[in-house]
Amino acid sequence: MEENTTVIAVDIAKTFFEIAVSATPGRVSEHHRLKRASFLAFFKNVSPAIVVMEACGSAHYWGREIEALGHKIVLLPPHQVRPYVTRNKTDRTDAKGILEAFRNDDIHPVPVKSVDQQVLVAIHRFRSGWIGARTAQVNTLRGLLREIGFFIPEGIKHVVPQVRLLIEDADSKLPDALRSTLAVTCDQIDSLSQLIKKADRELESLADQSPAFERLATAPGVGLIVGTALLGFVGTPHRFPSGRHFASYFGITPRERSSGGKRHLGRISKRGDAYIRHLFIHGARSVLSHAGRAKSHDRLRAWALELAKRTSYNKAVVALANKIARIAWAVWRNDRPYLSVSAA
Repeated sequence: MEENTTVIAVDIAKTFFEIAVSATPGRVSEHHRLKRASFLAFFKNVSPAIVVMEACGSAHYWGREIEALGHKIVLLPPHQVRPYVTRNKTDRTDAKGILEAFRNDDIHPVPVKSVDQQVLVAIHRFRSGWIGARTAQVNTLRGLLREIGFFIPEGIKHVVPQVRLLIEDADSKLPDALRSTLAVTCDQIDSLSQLIKKADRELESLADQSPAFERLATAPGVGLIVGTALLGFVGTPHRFPSGRHFASYFGITPRERSSGGKRHLGRISKRGDAYIRHLFIHGARSVLSHAGRAKSHDRLRAWALELAKRTSYNKAVVALANKIARIAWAVWRNDRPYLSVSAA
């Protein structure tokens, strides 16, 4: 940061915005409390400055709007700003804490998302929510029917068809008072399945418009869902200096506890975006499962299978997920497809 650059910290809220202006590092020269209607007008009337905000709700929208007015936007991870809020938590101390966090070079800013990125993120959020709601309904059906003596195997492909057969069978000993409720629940599950399929079609349409997705899709374990999630949630691979940093961003690297010259690497840190970590691990599980049934393997799959023999299956899956994340970063950053190497 240049010494003469003015820094403006903004504590975002739904209605009121707290602003702290710092012309000298470590000092707040002005405080403003503005309503949403007059928020952008404030930035139209000030000289170009560095505007710092937490990467929370609506921050990306305001970041794009303020950036269009000629200011430089810096979004900071909220959990890393929190330690800089001293004493009682108020809007004013929050804004001051944002200023202090900005001075720490170890805190890496979050890039401002484009509208296209936020569209991808929104579709993924809705899709994930629908999957969760469908899973809850299916589990509720199986659990309640088990209580009255009807046992249905796991899996959505079994549950709805078998419940509908019970409803239609007058001799099934299913209580009549429950039949209409179960029918409505089955309809809800079918409706959620249609919404999930529609989201998949929308993701396919958006993926077809992205050259970067074509490269990502060549990596093992990276399909439509993982690839579009990376485009939406991450945006660009150039944020990360290496594949290890990329994998670390999703918490797929070991947690380190080292001291006194002794280095100890433990379980994965599970920091960062849990949704994409979950997708990478499921992608790795699929790769390892298919490799176990294949007759020939490339070097990556041969390594994963050998690791699964020496350690637990789940540990091998997570280790493979780490490898896949690094491969995804490499093909994305270097803009070239993944080329598998046959096992020796």
